[in-house]
This record gives sequence, structure tokens and C-alpha cells, in this order.
Amino acid sequence: MRYMLMMHAPHATGDYQHDTWAPGEFEAHMAFMHRLNQALTDAGEMVGVEALAAPGEAKLVRAGKHGVPAVTDGPFPEAKEFLAGYWIVDVEKPERAWEIAATASSAPGPGGVPLNMPLEVRRVMAIRPPDV
Repeated sequence: MRYMLMMHAPHATGDYQHDTWAPGEFEAHMAFMHRLNQALTDAGEMVGVEALAAPGEAKLVRAGKHGVPAVTDGPFPEAKEFLAGYWIVDVEKPERAWEIAATASSAPGPGGVPLNMPLEVRRVMAIRPPDV
């Protein structure tokens, strides 16, 4: 079964806050993430992983008049958190997806203290095209 693990970060200024971390802390955080990604790849569980640009770069798009895109700034200013990145994993049981999410949540932050970031875990639905 495939699961999407969505990492949420606290909303503040619309930018990531890692630029306020002490030297080396962001590098330690990224090294942790690279080790996790390699372990998932080695276990054959990794389907995909992507980090997202800061929400300050996000645009909200709707269909406008005559289907022309209507684009506005920012994701959702009232949001308390924003999506920072995600993994798609292929595992046998939901419990394994939860274990991976808990590991990712424990990534180090300032002072090496685990961030305990919330990760939303959702099963990816298999959509089959209609028979032709």
C-alpha cells in the first residue's frame, strides 16, 4: 500500500525559519533527512520525496473567467501550518508508514533537539482508468 507522509511546519512569516538556527544545525537536519531517505530507498519503500519551496512563493490558483487562471499570492494567510515537503512510501501495513512518519518527525532542530514536526499520513488511493 502506498502512503503519503506530509510534513507540516509552523506558519510564521511565510519563510522557513532555519535561517535563524545556529551554524551547523540546518546541515545536521538535512543529513538526518538524507540518511532517512537512503534507508527508505535501501529498504525498497521509497516511491518519492520532495521538499517544497517556502510558502511565501506559493500562489493560489482558481479557474477565472473563460477558464483563464486567476492567480493570487500566498497559500492561506490564516493557516497555522504549511506543507514543507512529503514522502510517498510503499509499505505492507499502515503501522510501517506511521513508524516512518515518527522517524521523520524526530529530525533535529536548534540545539539538536528533535523538532517533533507533525506529519499527516494518508493512504494514496489507486485510481483505475475506465475500461475502454
